[in-house]
Amino acid sequence: MQTGTQLTLRQRLQHVIDNKTKPPGALGRLEEIALQTGLIQGTIHPQLNRPYIVVFAGDHGIAGAGLVNPYPQAVTAQMVLNFITGGAAINVFCRLHHIGLCVVDAGVNFDFDEQLFPGKLVSKKIGYGTRNYLETAAMTIEEAERAIAAGRQVVTDLYASGCNCVGFGEMGIGNTSSASLIMSYVTGMPVEECVGRGTGTNDEQLSKKTDVLREVFRRHLPAIAANPGAMTILSHVGGFEIAMMTGAYLKAAELRMIVVVDGFISTAALLLARLIKSDVQDFCFFAHASGERGHARMLDYLDADPLLDLGMRLGEGTGAAMAIPLLQSSVHFLREMASFESAGVSSASAQP
Repeated sequence: MQTGTQLTLRQRLQHVIDNKTKPPGALGRLEEIALQTGLIQGTIHPQLNRPYIVVFAGDHGIAGAGLVNPYPQAVTAQMVLNFITGGAAINVFCRLHHIGLCVVDAGVNFDFDEQLFPGKLVSKKIGYGTRNYLETAAMTIEEAERAIAAGRQVVTDLYASGCNCVGFGEMGIGNTSSASLIMSYVTGMPVEECVGRGTGTNDEQLSKKTDVLREVFRRHLPAIAANPGAMTILSHVGGFEIAMMTGAYLKAAELRMIVVVDGFISTAALLLARLIKSDVQDFCFFAHASGERGHARMLDYLDADPLLDLGMRLGEGTGAAMAIPLLQSSVHFLREMASFESAGVSSASAQP
């Protein structure tokens, strides 16, 4: 329940929005964004400072076995190199929209030479990929805790640099499988309703992937059912990049930052963050409806209304990068657009 102070702020924000030189509601969802942004920041003059996309990268043991993905595990490291040399889609969108980009090695199965790319890669490596969860738990509880703490630190550092708006993306061959399992454990939906194609999977490969993940779900269900919670789920079927992103959500909410949720894997991490701190979602905008099969069901479960629906399913934070300009537009109309009074324009209520 909201306090009187919050209600007063909501009323003040709504009054400012309604008294801009436009018919009430004429800016549609931009008005909703402006209202939510003002409530998060606790002001009628919100602003987005130094927005960033953080891409967490990590490898998955199941991918190394080649059971759920058509692309080799080595693609994770190759794409991280693409990020830090500026050639990926997320680089293009961040440059275009003047968004900062932070690439984090959460657990890639590769040794990057940071001296070759100074300031381009943040090393928080927990391990060289998770273990194969068809055979054992993906990580230990201690590793999951370290990853969450590392994600929190990444956000703390960005916040200290003046950033108050952050979107989270990921890279990790096999991570749609991990996200599908997380979704199934958290929501109770059958695995087959959560599994999608991921990166380039054809019909035959999708069928095999679904069978493998059903077996993984069955093997880990007793342990997770005995001790349900985010840490148990992460340790059994998570990824280092997903765990790190979970911690990043928690810290961003704690700092009352504007958080932009990307697609399927990013939303799976949010499901886990909500298990730890239920109000995390209050600080989130959902960038887009991913083309990945399970994402629409995730959004329905969260009662979330995405800002965009472009059929995108690339990951990397690309959906978040496309949505941040919408947030910026909302904040700027609230701060800069004239009111009926200041512009000397008659409002509807002033008409005879």
